[in-house]
Amino acid sequence: MDMHLSSNNGPVVETSEAELRNAGPVRERLVVVGNGMAGMKTVEELLAKAPGRFDITVFGAEPHPNYNRIMLSPVLAGEKTFDQIVLNSREWYDANGITLLTGEAVESIDRVGKTVVSQSGRVVPYDKLLIATGSMPFIIPVPGSTLPGVIGFRDLADVDAMLAAAAKGGRAVVIGGGLLGLEAANGLRVKGMEVTVVHLMPTLMERQLDPSAGMLLQRELERRGIEVLTGADTAEIVGDDRVGAVRLKDGRELPADIVVMAVGIRPNMALGKAAGLDCGRGIRVDDRMRTSDPSIYAVGECVEHRGVTWGLVAPLFEMAKVLAHDLAGGEGAAYTGSVTSTKLKVTGVDVFSAGDFSGGEGTEDIVFRDAARGVYKRLVLKDGKLLGAVLYGDTKDGAWYFSLLKDGADVSAERDTMIFGQGFGGADAGDPNAAIAALPDSAEICGCNGVCKGTIVKAITEKGLTSLDEVKAHTKASASCGGCAGTVERLLAVTLGDGFTAAPKVKPMCKCTHHSHDQVRAAIVERGLKTMAEVFQAMDWTTPDGCASCRPALNYYLLCAWPGQYKDDYQSRYINERAHANIQKDGTYSVVPRMWGGLTNAAELRAIADVVDKFAIPTVKVTGGQRIDLFGVKKEDLPAVWADLNAAGMVSGHAYAKGLRTVKTCVGSEWCRFGTQDSTGLGVKLERMTWGTWTPHKVKLAVSGCPRNCAEATIKDLGVVCIDSGYELHVGGNGGLHVRACDLLVRVGTEEEVLEYTGAFMQLYREEARYLERTAPWVERVGLGHIKAALVDDPERRRALHARFLFSQTFSQDDPWAERAAKGVDRHEFNLLAEVG
Repeated sequence: MDMHLSSNNGPVVETSEAELRNAGPVRERLVVVGNGMAGMKTVEELLAKAPGRFDITVFGAEPHPNYNRIMLSPVLAGEKTFDQIVLNSREWYDANGITLLTGEAVESIDRVGKTVVSQSGRVVPYDKLLIATGSMPFIIPVPGSTLPGVIGFRDLADVDAMLAAAAKGGRAVVIGGGLLGLEAANGLRVKGMEVTVVHLMPTLMERQLDPSAGMLLQRELERRGIEVLTGADTAEIVGDDRVGAVRLKDGRELPADIVVMAVGIRPNMALGKAAGLDCGRGIRVDDRMRTSDPSIYAVGECVEHRGVTWGLVAPLFEMAKVLAHDLAGGEGAAYTGSVTSTKLKVTGVDVFSAGDFSGGEGTEDIVFRDAARGVYKRLVLKDGKLLGAVLYGDTKDGAWYFSLLKDGADVSAERDTMIFGQGFGGADAGDPNAAIAALPDSAEICGCNGVCKGTIVKAITEKGLTSLDEVKAHTKASASCGGCAGTVERLLAVTLGDGFTAAPKVKPMCKCTHHSHDQVRAAIVERGLKTMAEVFQAMDWTTPDGCASCRPALNYYLLCAWPGQYKDDYQSRYINERAHANIQKDGTYSVVPRMWGGLTNAAELRAIADVVDKFAIPTVKVTGGQRIDLFGVKKEDLPAVWADLNAAGMVSGHAYAKGLRTVKTCVGSEWCRFGTQDSTGLGVKLERMTWGTWTPHKVKLAVSGCPRNCAEATIKDLGVVCIDSGYELHVGGNGGLHVRACDLLVRVGTEEEVLEYTGAFMQLYREEARYLERTAPWVERVGLGHIKAALVDDPERRRALHARFLFSQTFSQDDPWAERAAKGVDRHEFNLLAEVG
């Protein structure tokens, strides 16, 4: 029999029953509620096991594609962008034929009709339904907990809220000293907020760390400037229209502009409960992740399995693999629970724990302490097997300990030396590649994604993988927190032998370290390193006191990071900066007094003339920066020359400094018939604001009163060109051997905006550029778009940068000439050799 299919707009099409049968089976409809890591890991595994089996629709309550939730902490700290933590792009969904509905939560399930209804009223039928709704942050129900300014830490919206608050500065109180709380505290501190952590228990991370490791962690966080209050119980969040303070039960009151609640999570089982599924602490599932309804599965943080709920990613991925196997029609797979390990994602704090370290009857502890290195290790054994491990400061053997723990291996033979790490005492002791080679194929390399050594080795050999990025793409190893990246690279080296070429490393800042300038700068801020000695210790400097290359850079980075706290290191300055004058080819020095915006007066000119006569200074020259330079001053005469110039009200022009040199101006609207604005007056204001600052390299500014640009503003580090409607700000120019014209940053209407943008630009340059990098190569390296995103597109960040610049200036605008002329600072620098002693 033939079937006749017709259309209102075309001819009748005849299709036989045989043709319909040959068209292939109708795919089952799988609806996934939840676009998070557990649900999408299930989908990934299902696509690998049974591609084309299901017609898949995914609902996501957030307006984003699937992202790595455990990497929100680095996003908060500014170490990563959102794009860098996206796991599956929208293109990935399209390529796999998945319908993705973002920003659309599911509100109800019709189990009889087998449909779900979204908040927009969309009705989607299913054959199989997967609930992966995750968890919700637990908000302590104290008075004031609903005030604006109380934030959880669970998704990207929470991070955005914290970043917006941090851009305004102020104080943050983080309630909860567990993993999430400490990561939030670190991120907010890095972003410039004063942070206090309030923790109910006696030590931090008590579920993951023993008291000794918890105390070490507390000391490290306090060294970074984070205040930690343990044994502290929150009574109330104080405020009228928004958060103002946190009051503790002992009566203490902590001022707060924001309060981050990070005291735990609760399974988000509301959808399942409303649908009548069996629920306890979460949606109850069996070992195949099936709910009480055979057509409905659940996975991730929303489930309760054998009475246990899970909040770490590794168990969720183990559940996902079992569930995908079942959906693909496989048999025999069962989820029976997980053994977990924990790593803290605060850059520079190495913490690892696994298993049960509570001890008890029949157990023994093996403890290693090295106070000087900040290393603590504790292993808990029972009946010759490893029960638990806590590592602080040195976590490189975490994967080995975790493998021994998971496998229930007999460690009696290694008992006496295992605290020192894998392979201690053998021929390959200290060889990390040999240690990797010795691991069994079942050893877990990537805890986040549950990827074992054997899986990685198989992928490398069968698919011809040669790089870390290729291993990430094919196995997901190191694709989450990235903590195992070094281990994966060593595994590549072991597997490929001579065929492995390590990825090119970043250029180290000097021969004393393998770390780059950017890595050192980040560590100084994130790890709270406030002296050179701390940097040398924490970052494994190979020389005890650094060298002539790294010491000036470190001195600048510390000054920039900790204004008012770090004391400038005199010995780490170049001779010009130590002498506060420019040395010339004959060994004499030049002196350049500051002339604000190029302006001077009769009194200043008389003082200069008198100094020239008094000290027989041979050459006086007008500079290209609109100042007067006195050449041929003897070193021993410098303090006396400065004293006479100071008496006339003149200060150092910092012509020798890695800092602001000049602000060149034209006469502008006050005198010039073409002038559109008061360029001279604005130049003076800019110079008054920016003089004395320390920067990665010299900085020159200029203000031209009209587009004729007589002050050459468009080849300066920052130049202002006055126009009828206001001001154009240009950045990243320089003269010299390789002239670079500026890029237009923005047009503004007021002098106040010019000052704010200038301060913000200077601070962004100060915080991001490498030592001895001018603004021109910095702008080319990071891109104008990056600078516009920080200054033009993000007004709150611009204001925060400007505020940090002004704060730093309060410690920088002291005239070094006056200190040395009147107070005798560094007098030894100017004494003749015969006078020493």
